[in-house]
Amino acid sequence: MGIARTRHEDDETREFKALVALAAMERRKDNGEFKGLIPHSAIVDLRDKLVCVTSGASFLGFALVNRLLLRGYSVRVLVDNQEDVDKLREMEISGEMMMAFKAKISVVMAKPNEIEGLIDAFDGCFGVFHTSSFADPAGLSGYSKSMAEMEVKASENVVKACARTPSVKNCVLTSSLLACIWRDASQYELPPLVNHDCWSNESLCIDKKLWYALGKLKAEKVAWKIAEEMGLKLTTICPGLITGYEFSYRNPTPTIAYLKGAQEMYAKGLLATVDVRRLADAHVSVFEAMRTTAFGRYICFDRIVKCEDEAAKLASGIGIPRHKISGNSLEFISPCCFQLSNKKLVNLMSKTLRNCYGESFSL
Repeated sequence: MGIARTRHEDDETREFKALVALAAMERRKDNGEFKGLIPHSAIVDLRDKLVCVTSGASFLGFALVNRLLLRGYSVRVLVDNQEDVDKLREMEISGEMMMAFKAKISVVMAKPNEIEGLIDAFDGCFGVFHTSSFADPAGLSGYSKSMAEMEVKASENVVKACARTPSVKNCVLTSSLLACIWRDASQYELPPLVNHDCWSNESLCIDKKLWYALGKLKAEKVAWKIAEEMGLKLTTICPGLITGYEFSYRNPTPTIAYLKGAQEMYAKGLLATVDVRRLADAHVSVFEAMRTTAFGRYICFDRIVKCEDEAAKLASGIGIPRHKISGNSLEFISPCCFQLSNKKLVNLMSKTLRNCYGESFSL
């Protein structure tokens, strides 16, 4: 199966890889459920491409790994601790991890603060998806200022490692819609349209103690700076609150951290969500289009929370009171609420899926 190894690998990691490989072969022999989902031309084009997904055991990372496997890629899952290896093993045993066609999967361990280890992990990969997922080291459902700095440093190291790895041609970094929407209106009137050209204000994030927004903002900016300096082809995706099956349980730290300032976002028409499967599709579509037309930043969402019923539904899914999202929101209403636009991504994905499936797509 071409399992990749690093100096951090141990017996349990190798055992898990063997289990994944065996399961993949058995499914390819016995299951026909995936037949016909991907055009044959796409399989031929992509089947020899190896890509790496960082934080591959995270909520988004895992969904992205599965989507890449279904698209015919070989996937190297990057984790930085044994707990994530164990989590992946449990997911494989439970059947959550998909194996399709001739796709391959391997697991490597590397620390985000060790560039040489990252280079070893990326070696041989055509592209890297940096999903930049962090858990609260204190075990709480929050995101501190120190975690924001960890996010920035990891982004810096990953992009540097990509640029220094000869095989890596493209990198897709997961940022956040929060890196776009927290703008300072105290000195001038802001335009109502919020799209991929908009950037949050760092000082405003600090003043409001929006550490998750600050971490994503600074991590994306440092990624763009290094990519430009070192000649790496980079795109970034800025998703709304990531939802999906059991999202608050499987993605607790980012979920709670994202919603700091939720009442203000709701009042101004800026509280948006995206299903994790749609977001994984967006990552793959952007990555594949980087060979031709994809560039820059992409905002990704499939729903804007606009009314009390939608706020109540979201709050119920997270297990928090509704007023934490929509209560007291009148104090934040400005003369002109804002309009979110994901037109750039919708246009790209519509073209991509029409080419592959003869179907249109909408977010």
